[in-house]
Amino acid sequence: MSDILELGAVELRARLAAGQLSAEALMHATLERVEQANGVLNAVVSMKDSDTLMDEARAADAAPGGGALAGLPICVKDMANAKGFPTSMGSPAFADKIADKDDLFVSRMRKAGAIVIGKSNTPEFALGSHTFNTVHGATCNPYDVGVSCGGSSGGAAVALAARMVSIADGSDMMGSLRNPAGWNNVYGMRPSWGLVPAEPAADTFLHQISTDGPMARSPQDLALLLKVMAGPDTRQPHSMPVPDLDLAGIDPAEVKIGWLGDWDGAYAMDAGILELCQTACQTLADLGCRVEPVPAPYSREALWDSWTTLRSWTMASKLSALLENPKTRDQIKADAVWEIERGLAMKAVDVHKASVVRSGWFQAAAKLFDSYDALVLPTAQVWPFPMDWSWPTEVAGVKMDTYHRWMEAMVPASLAGLPALAMPAGFGSNGLPMGIQLIGRKGSDRRLLNIAALYHEATLWPQKTPPKLAGV
Repeated sequence: MSDILELGAVELRARLAAGQLSAEALMHATLERVEQANGVLNAVVSMKDSDTLMDEARAADAAPGGGALAGLPICVKDMANAKGFPTSMGSPAFADKIADKDDLFVSRMRKAGAIVIGKSNTPEFALGSHTFNTVHGATCNPYDVGVSCGGSSGGAAVALAARMVSIADGSDMMGSLRNPAGWNNVYGMRPSWGLVPAEPAADTFLHQISTDGPMARSPQDLALLLKVMAGPDTRQPHSMPVPDLDLAGIDPAEVKIGWLGDWDGAYAMDAGILELCQTACQTLADLGCRVEPVPAPYSREALWDSWTTLRSWTMASKLSALLENPKTRDQIKADAVWEIERGLAMKAVDVHKASVVRSGWFQAAAKLFDSYDALVLPTAQVWPFPMDWSWPTEVAGVKMDTYHRWMEAMVPASLAGLPALAMPAGFGSNGLPMGIQLIGRKGSDRRLLNIAALYHEATLWPQKTPPKLAGV
């Protein structure tokens, strides 16, 4: 594998800008790596042809100046539109849909000079944290191809871990930027809700749970991509101005971390996860941060009931037409049908009550952030599971009553629209990666990135422990 593919996006951009590296050479190395690894992993789908990509790289070399991402290859999650590429969303109902324009954040990445090489694989409609679908197949974990890579931004995380790209976008409704980051030994960031505005389509006021965000192998590269993706959109009521995202050294003695663990036993966890995540927290403590346990700050069941109500309501609003259409209803996976039918059965007062709970949790969290810079939870409650499972039906002897209950530890950040940054926590005795998520006050994205940068310099997990793929 080319040594340049070990470099992060910030370093690659510096070399491109200084003339020490050409976009053509970078693209050539990228395409070689995709050819070597993607047949095993199936992370990048709907690839553009190599000749065209090489032409685009040469054009980037010929262009004076260039944006923040000029010459960097990138893959776009197959939930977003990238002009000229299929947007299947992992569903046979959209398998042949070719995008005629870019979504907002994709257009921003292209304007910054990024070269889209293909799409990254996702579960159907991004539902579930296991990346497989009937259109493109399953994406494997590069640390063990017999287990899941997580999801729904699984293709993006695997492409990063396997050095096919240096940065990637993803989306996060219920941990989709965080779970795959943890399971692939990379970083993933769910920004404050509204910092990266969605495509302004249909309703832009009510559905406030999903967001796009960056993935990378370092916090510095997360910040680079987030600066490009973020920014207000005058067509949308809740978009946020871009805060200062330039990373600077922080005094660890001024950082206070609250460890939430398993939410006072409410979240079932596979053996070894809590211990590994506590070790990651100890790394922060050893650096000089104050780290202490925090009791569960809110009712677990109240959060879950609110979350599942708002999620099903959102999914019904997006997908009900597919269920009602006789041509597509049999093409939708069972989990999506379950979400749609639950959402359609709800009354307006059910949604209101769920939003009242969400508001109460946001206020309770805001009070906690008066004392803590970040709260910490694991990025998953189970280790990567066998590829032939749809989802874990039991965790530590506790039956899971839905397809996503095993990801319940993702809900506190998602429900309140809080920023959450997933960091590698190391490896279990099974040799598989796990992560922790730093959750902050809304708008504290830069603070989280700075804490993560401090941690990264002390650990360098992605750089020290890349996956070793047989035959690659």
